[in-house]
Amino acid sequence: MSTASLGHVEAVVRITAQACVDNEKYFGELDSVVGDGDFGYSMARGFELVIQDWDGFDRADIGTFLKKIAVVITSRIGGTSGPIWGTAMLRAASTAGAVTSLEPAQIVAMLRAGIEGIKARGRSDVGDKTLLDALVPAVDTIEQQIAAGADTAATLRAAAGTARENAEATRAMQAMRGRASYTGERSIGTLDAGAVAVAVILEALADQWPDLPARS
Repeated sequence: MSTASLGHVEAVVRITAQACVDNEKYFGELDSVVGDGDFGYSMARGFELVIQDWDGFDRADIGTFLKKIAVVITSRIGGTSGPIWGTAMLRAASTAGAVTSLEPAQIVAMLRAGIEGIKARGRSDVGDKTLLDALVPAVDTIEQQIAAGADTAATLRAAAGTARENAEATRAMQAMRGRASYTGERSIGTLDAGAVAVAVILEALADQWPDLPARS
């Protein structure tokens, strides 16, 4: 996996935003089974604003750029999703700092910081049937791929596969956090919308990365 530039970070955010907008209905349907059904709508409305305001975000460095994105996500995505996803991005931004490029180890550190932010904000962990059940194994895979010397495209493809496998595994779990937890054992047999969203985003990144122009 090569060094990531600000341009690469921009591409990740933009693809993430578009994936959330494009999958509004799908995410909402997943969330409506045992949740309140607003996950898809909330994510789409927040990331629509990211796309709408795209040219206006401060790009002085990677940390600043991600902090500005985090502010929009936190303030414009409703329910618990905004604070959780916004906190993750803010923790990642703070870990990145005022740099314009990232070494692979820094990328992993950012992702780990985001995970810790999600755990703290959501008072959740792996096994609670949340996005962490797909995100944590996916980041583990990214770290393993980097250690093995894989390139970015292969790393993303492996991470996407891990995320999808673990998102599907949430079907057998009982929800322990969020609105779905109120349904108790009825949540067993359903997919967690947040975990599926992680898989969808990583799949979009894996699909589109090989076709992106070189970014400096």
